Amino acid sequence: MQGRKAKIDPVTAQVIGGALENVAIEMGHKLARMSYSSIIRESEDFGAALLDAQGRQLCESVDSTPLQLGPIPGYMRGIFRVMEERGETFAPGDVVMHNSPYHGASHGPDVGFCVPVFRGEELIGFSFTTAHHLDIGSLHPGSTGIVDAVDAYAEGLQFKAVKVYDAGKKNEAVWQILRDNIRAPGMVVGDMEAQIAACRAGAERFVEIVEEFGLEGVNAASEELMDYSERMLRSRIAELPDGVYRAEGFIDGFVDSPNENEKDLKIAVTLSVEGSDIHVDFEGTAPQVDLPINMPFEGTVDVAVYLTIRSILLDSALTEYVPQNDGLTRPVRITAPKGTLTNPIFPAPTIARFCPGNIVADTVMRALSEVAPRNVSAGVGNLKVVAYSGLVGEDYWVYMDITEGSYGGRYGKDGMDAVDTLFANTRNNPVEDIESHYPLRVDRYELRDDVASGPGRWRGGLGSIRQISFLEEGRFALEGDGHRFAPWGIFGGEEGIAGDLLLNPGTDGEQHLPSKIPDRRMRAGETVRTVSPCGGGYGDPLQRDPARVLDDVLDGFVSEENARKQYGVVLSDGGVDAAATASLRERMAGERA
Repeated sequence: MQGRKAKIDPVTAQVIGGALENVAIEMGHKLARMSYSSIIRESEDFGAALLDAQGRQLCESVDSTPLQLGPIPGYMRGIFRVMEERGETFAPGDVVMHNSPYHGASHGPDVGFCVPVFRGEELIGFSFTTAHHLDIGSLHPGSTGIVDAVDAYAEGLQFKAVKVYDAGKKNEAVWQILRDNIRAPGMVVGDMEAQIAACRAGAERFVEIVEEFGLEGVNAASEELMDYSERMLRSRIAELPDGVYRAEGFIDGFVDSPNENEKDLKIAVTLSVEGSDIHVDFEGTAPQVDLPINMPFEGTVDVAVYLTIRSILLDSALTEYVPQNDGLTRPVRITAPKGTLTNPIFPAPTIARFCPGNIVADTVMRALSEVAPRNVSAGVGNLKVVAYSGLVGEDYWVYMDITEGSYGGRYGKDGMDAVDTLFANTRNNPVEDIESHYPLRVDRYELRDDVASGPGRWRGGLGSIRQISFLEEGRFALEGDGHRFAPWGIFGGEEGIAGDLLLNPGTDGEQHLPSKIPDRRMRAGETVRTVSPCGGGYGDPLQRDPARVLDDVLDGFVSEENARKQYGVVLSDGGVDAAATASLRERMAGERA
């Protein structure tokens, strides 16, 4: 709403805000229940939101993942920009498809669908969904592990604000292009149609709310809630000491590359606090590479920053509920030099931006640790994303598997074990679902144990192990990180444990592979084992409660040897030997000093 803001009482604003949020939640439920693929149906790798006529986010589905929800306003800005360049406008009955990483999208497989919401002839807002699609016609089967794409064109089909429905009429040519160029068209096109149906349901509910409260009332409530969210974040920023805070993180890159510029890649963060404003600058970050671990500045990097700052400063366990909307972005300014990993120049490939983006978030958190020590965790264990695929006659099957990572220790709490971290927040896929739909068998799915993960007063979380065997000939490709750089410890805590990837473990053909693997053919009976990192420790391990060390030993997470070596805890007869522990800890502390 432009010009003077209409007044509205806070109770009515909250009622309207709650109604809008319930619409977004309903959109998410409908999308998940109508989808064909496990990545949407089970892992919930999707986003659903309502926006106002200016493209500002009003609400979101709480069941979605931040990396799908966060970019939606950027998708909308990209659509505005492209349509303005073409001289196009929105009309009732339109459905717009968009996935350009250089126009706000997170990466090509995360396809957005937008339905403009009209009340009569007046455009009043937008209903929007995004979702990850399991094939997008790229260089290799699947839409992850395309880690050898040379440019954006090798990453799959690109759609820049394409009307798949134009004033209510279906654009059959576009749908035919999709079916002709996607390896699993029944599943992928079915998921896209589910997105459109969810968007249309959201648009109908949006109009119902406007009919009940009036457009002026809905706009006033939206302005009030955005202002409120902005005030809440600014109040927390203002509590931080003004100053400049820096941190560095590193991406494995391509460790088997002969080019030194493609491995051990730095993410540099300078975070400046001034009053109630934060400026996050990525000056010093490594230059972009000709491989797809570059990250779209708008769609990935900005989302990682916004999510980290909001999560740390407005932790829902410590503060009242704060609505997620465009107001939360106003106090934060983000800059990154062009031509770097965090602001690449088209057509640099970006499809494998997920794991590097997690490191961006992790490094921003590390920079904030100096001024918000009780709100951060130690270093986070990154995820792995594996694309499994194969042919049955002329038809492809495609499956995407996410191996959970782990969080570092936190003030007063151990790190969370085997969870999707930071801006991922997807769910794992049940073993039963995998084995009932694909020629794969899950041989192992368990926590890592006895690895002394991130020793600290509060230990790092345990990573997971997932081992999958091919029952028929097929292929796999993988995007991951965290094999060369273990999650960092903090405030005296120690580093966590790096990840691993094994091909055919326990056989004569066992191989340890790097964290990024392009498409690779597999024979029936061959096996892939993913091992995710364990988070870093928080605080001095010698201050850890001996009873908690004993619990970890009894659970099989830590051996008695590591209990003594890492924590200075001596166990005897199934319990803690308090005198021996005190003596050992005193000696270890003296040696460290």
